[in-house]
Amino acid sequence: MFAVYAAEPNADAPLDALRIGEREAPTAPEGWVTVNVRAASVNMHDLWTLRGVGIKPDQFPMTLGCDGAGVLDDGSEVVIHSVIATEGWMGDETLDPKRTLLTEKHQGTFAEKVIVPARNVLAKPAELSFSQAACMGTAWLTAYRMIFVKSGLRPGQTMLVQGSSGGVATALIQLGRAAGLRVWSTGRTEAKRALAESLGAHATFESGARLPDKVDGVFETVGKATWAHSMRSLKPGGIIVVSGSTSGPDANADLQRLFFLQIRVVGSTMGTRGELTDLLSFCALKGLSPEIGLELSMREAEQGLRAMLDGDTAGKIVLTN
Repeated sequence: MFAVYAAEPNADAPLDALRIGEREAPTAPEGWVTVNVRAASVNMHDLWTLRGVGIKPDQFPMTLGCDGAGVLDDGSEVVIHSVIATEGWMGDETLDPKRTLLTEKHQGTFAEKVIVPARNVLAKPAELSFSQAACMGTAWLTAYRMIFVKSGLRPGQTMLVQGSSGGVATALIQLGRAAGLRVWSTGRTEAKRALAESLGAHATFESGARLPDKVDGVFETVGKATWAHSMRSLKPGGIIVVSGSTSGPDANADLQRLFFLQIRVVGSTMGTRGELTDLLSFCALKGLSPEIGLELSMREAEQGLRAMLDGDTAGKIVLTN
């Protein structure tokens, strides 16, 4: 079976650990299904796997790919939900202390075939292509949970997205606009800001720029590089929803501003199967589809991963079989 995988962890040069070639095809145990992968999207998590973050050394080699879309052996077209809860877990699977994602314990989707628990596949909406559907299970689900489950923002309020071109950022912009929020976004370059505006941002600003007004909520995936700006941009009583820290986690907490202005900081990780179901339905109702900036074959995976490593993104990066 063709696969794209990490041979071993390499913290300093993650792409040196990348291998593209043959691996043994998986066999689905009872209660699991085999998905014949048609498309999978690249996430920062794939670079973390190559670096050895969140995965034990004895788990290598590990096929990359957190999410994807494909076809079951019976011909059903499906979207993969990446969060795998422990057997018997009830409730929100993101709160299961022993939950795992594909590529942490189980082999990932950058392959011809992947096996997942039967409950981890959902019917692919006809409105979405396989490439579009492959973006839903990680980036878009993360954005959906940040806005609709964690933020408490209402239509008509103003949200700020730190960043303009990554997978979660572009999803936040599109979902926020569709939800009736005023969407502002920051971007490092004119091209990134133009992308955000084309996706529905009402206004864009240079990274760190003073905003014309305070906002009701900030959506953070960047961390250290943008944290001070996020704190300064909020109204009293506002909220920051955090789902990542790509520039590093050691941000200045600014605790005096936090307590004096009664700012709320909320963490958000991925989403549930039920939320993915609702996300797919919402996208169908609103006619939304992910922005795909780069689509490559699986054999060109190194190019896609390098673009992610260099921050050269304009939406999602998708690999196809």
